[in-house]
Amino acid sequence: MNSEVLSVLIAKTPSLKAAKAKLEAMEPGAYVVHRSWGFGQIKSYDDAAQRLMIDFKSKKAHAMDPVFCVTTMEVLPEKHLLVRKEVEPKKIAELIAENPAQLVVEALEAYPNNAATAIELEITLAQVVGDEKFKKWWAAAKKALAKDPRVAVPAKKTECYILRKTPVSAEDEILEQFNSTRSARRRIGLAEDLMGATGRKDVKSDLSVVLKGVTDAVRDSNQLDAAERLYGAAVRDDLAKAVGAENNFEPTQATLIATVRDLPAIAEKIPVHFQSRFLELIQETHPIEARDILFNLLKTSQGKFTTEVINFLVEQGHSDELAATLNRWQIEQNLRAPVLLWIVKNRHSKKFAKLLNDLITPRLLSAIFFAIDYEALQASSARRIPLGDILSEDRDLISDLLSTADPETARDLANTLMLNQGFEELTKKSLLARFIKIFPKIQSLVAADAESKEEQLLVSRGSFERKREEYETIVSKRIPENSKAIATAREHGDLKENSEYKMAKQDQQVLMAQKTNLERDLGRARVADFKEASTDQASAGTIVQVKNVKTGASIAYTILGAWDGDPDNHIISYKTALGAALLGKKPGDTVTVKAGGAEDDYTIVKISRYADKARA
Repeated sequence: MNSEVLSVLIAKTPSLKAAKAKLEAMEPGAYVVHRSWGFGQIKSYDDAAQRLMIDFKSKKAHAMDPVFCVTTMEVLPEKHLLVRKEVEPKKIAELIAENPAQLVVEALEAYPNNAATAIELEITLAQVVGDEKFKKWWAAAKKALAKDPRVAVPAKKTECYILRKTPVSAEDEILEQFNSTRSARRRIGLAEDLMGATGRKDVKSDLSVVLKGVTDAVRDSNQLDAAERLYGAAVRDDLAKAVGAENNFEPTQATLIATVRDLPAIAEKIPVHFQSRFLELIQETHPIEARDILFNLLKTSQGKFTTEVINFLVEQGHSDELAATLNRWQIEQNLRAPVLLWIVKNRHSKKFAKLLNDLITPRLLSAIFFAIDYEALQASSARRIPLGDILSEDRDLISDLLSTADPETARDLANTLMLNQGFEELTKKSLLARFIKIFPKIQSLVAADAESKEEQLLVSRGSFERKREEYETIVSKRIPENSKAIATAREHGDLKENSEYKMAKQDQQVLMAQKTNLERDLGRARVADFKEASTDQASAGTIVQVKNVKTGASIAYTILGAWDGDPDNHIISYKTALGAALLGKKPGDTVTVKAGGAEDDYTIVKISRYADKARA
C-alpha cells in the first residue's frame, strides 16, 4: 500500500498509525492468511472504493477494507512455507516427500527468532502437506527431528520448536533435558532415549551420570507407580550393563514383582515394548506359579498384551492347556472382549488353527454379543467398541460362526442382536442381512419388527414423560447394577452351581426385554395435546357421556392416550375395550362392550372436548 493511500487512511482513522508497518506490507503480490477466508494473494487496491482486492482459494477478487484487515489478516513473509508452496511448488513437494526435517527447519526460518510453538507449526505444516496426509507425515517428521541437531524439540505442545544457531547432537540434547528435569518419569524415558542414540563415541561416560540419576529415581521417587518403577528398574539395569557397572541395585526387578496380586495392575500400565520382557521376568521370578499367573493375566488382559501373553504361553509349550482354558471360559461366559477380539482376528491363522478350531461356533457369537452389550452398558459416553467394529467390517465372521448353527440357534442369536445396545439400528440391519443370507426364515423377525414400528401410539405429554423416566431408570441404573451383579457373581466360581449368577442372568433377560419394549413404544409414540379433537364424534381427547341401556345409569368417560388410565376419575385409554368401542361414534349411537363375561350396551348422550375442560 503506497504512502499516499496510507496517509489518507491514517488521517481518516488515527488509531491505524500503530499498524503502519502492517498496512505498508499490504501491497499487490503479497500473500496473506485471513482468519475467515484462509490463504490468498493481494491483487490490487481500489482507490475509489478504498478496498483491497484479494484472491482467496474460494473467492476471487474479494474486496476487503484494509482497516478491518489489520486485526483479521496476516501478511506472510516471502520465506513462509505457504508462500513458497505457491511460488516453489516442486521444491516444497520434494522436501515433503524426501526431507521432512529440512522442511521444518525452513519453516522455522520464517518465524521471528526462528521459533514457533508446536501448535502453530503444526497448523502451518498441515496446510502445506495437506490434511489427509499430515498425521502420518508428521509422525515420521517428528522421528527425524528427534535426531536432527539443528532443531530443539519441545516436550509439550505449548512450548516451542527452536532452530538452533549452533547444532547440538541428539545425545547432548537428551543429556541437557535429563539434567534440567527433576521428574523421575521423564528421566527414565530420557535415559532409554540416550541408550538408543548413536553418533558420539564418548557417550558412555555420560551414561554413568545418567545411571545414578535413574537409580535414585527408582529407589527414592514417590512419583512412580508400580509399573513405572519396574520399567525404571529395567532401564537402570540396561544402563549398568552398557557402562559395565556392577548390578547390585535395590529394589531389583524381581523384588518389584514378588507380590503376585500386584501383577495385573502392573501389566495394565507397562509400556508395550516392555511387555515381552515383563512376561520373561515373571517366568524367572515365579517358575512354579508362572503358568497360573499368566492365565490369570490373560483373563483380564487388554490390547497388545493379550497377544503377547498368548504367544508366550504357546512358546512355553502350553498350547493344549490354553485351548482347554479358552473353551472353559467360553462355557462359563468368562471370555472378555480383548481375548474374543484376538480369537476372531486369528481364526484363520495356521499357527493357531489347532488352538482355535473348537472355538469357532455359534456359542462364540453369543459370547461376542454379550461382551459388546456389556461394554456398551458400561461406557459413560459414546465410543468405538472394537468387537462391534470387527463384526461389521469382517464380512465372513458371522457366516464362519454360524457354520454349525441350526435354524433355532440362529434365530435366537438374531434376536439377541436386535436387543443389543452396542450397535446402531443401521448396523443391526446390515448384520441381520448376513443372518438372513444363511437362514432366510429369519426375515420374519425383521418383518415383525418393522410392522410393530408402523403403528403409531397417540399419548399424552404426562404419560410420555413417565414412560421415558422408566426407560432412563432401566438404562442408567438397573441394567448397570445388574451387569455389576453378573460380574460379581461370575467371580464366585463354577457357574453351574452358582445360584446368584443364574438369578442375575434371569434379571438381565427381564430388564433387556423391558428395555426393548419401552424403546419400541417410545419410538412409536406421538405426543398430543388433544386440542384437535372434535365434538362431532368420540375420539382421543373427548369426554363422552354415555347411558347404560339396561340400568339407565349415566357416566362421563374421558378418552385420552394409549398409556393413560385412571379408573377412579373415569379416564380411559383409547386402546381399552370401551375406548375402542366408542371411537368414531356420534351422539345417539349405541355400542356394545364386552368386559370379562359380561356384555353391556351404552348410548352416547353427549360429546365435549377434554382440552376445553383442561383450560377451564
